[in-house]
Amino acid sequence: MTSTSQRTATRQSGVALVAVVVVLAAVFRPVLSNLLDKPAIANWATVFVAITLQAVPFLVLGVTISAAIAAYVPPALLTRLLPSRGQAAVPVAALAGALLPGCECGSVPIARRLIDRGAPTAAALAFLLAAPAINPVVLVATAVAFPGRPEMVAARFLASLLASVLVGWCWLRIGRTDLLRSRHRSHEHVGTRREVLLAAASHDFLSAGGFLIIGAATAATLQTVVPRTVLDHLAGSGALALLALGVLAVIMAICSEADAFIAASLRQFSATAQLAFMVVGPMVDVKLVALQAGTFGRAFTIRFAPLTFAAALGSAALVGWWLL
Repeated sequence: MTSTSQRTATRQSGVALVAVVVVLAAVFRPVLSNLLDKPAIANWATVFVAITLQAVPFLVLGVTISAAIAAYVPPALLTRLLPSRGQAAVPVAALAGALLPGCECGSVPIARRLIDRGAPTAAALAFLLAAPAINPVVLVATAVAFPGRPEMVAARFLASLLASVLVGWCWLRIGRTDLLRSRHRSHEHVGTRREVLLAAASHDFLSAGGFLIIGAATAATLQTVVPRTVLDHLAGSGALALLALGVLAVIMAICSEADAFIAASLRQFSATAQLAFMVVGPMVDVKLVALQAGTFGRAFTIRFAPLTFAAALGSAALVGWWLL
């Protein structure tokens, strides 16, 4: 089958899928209406739609930049820009995350494309973790959420950068690059630069978008099931409060541009616990884990997610103790 025929078949399949969804929604509309009258179902639907709508624009931004890298960046350029030594490349890549406004949903396909183009895996992973947490949009949002408390902005930047670099350095020593290679094979497109850009963007969006939906559904389910009163019991529990907000960040899966406002609303918790919520969330949450599993493979994610959670929580505790 030619490339043109493949694209035509893909478009026809997409149109058919949308048509089926519309027909099913029309047929089962009475059932859906009755379900949405129930508070739990209505809450689930609201959370699911909110998470999805928050994430999709940044996912589009991420896959667009990823596709632009595929279409316009020579394979050897990124390796020339980064230091040749992996230990030095990790902090440089993490600091580069400050230049890209976007959330964690967009950083995954960008990191994947960086690896495809020859960047060191540890450096790409450090970029993946840092970009959603230390970019200018997130830092400005944090300053707005915590007015008159510039130390919260500085603490978020330092803790997130520290966690990203630590994970990158750990991956240099104990990581297994073969886990990524076995799951993700280079998906190269041919044609003009415009054709490559469009093909890579559509491929990445369809691939990552499906796992985003799975992650959003999981987050909505967890938020509906877990009682809110649990927070009140945990707020005064010292170190356990730090762990509680870290776990809550994983479950809630709030976009990094909005999580500072959620953290600021949790006034019963200490500033360090609030910081943990903001550091952990952009690096490891249920939708991000789903995206990573779909992009890099489940074997990789099983090792990478716990390492990231521990580094993020430890960095937040250390910086919070020192600065807050």
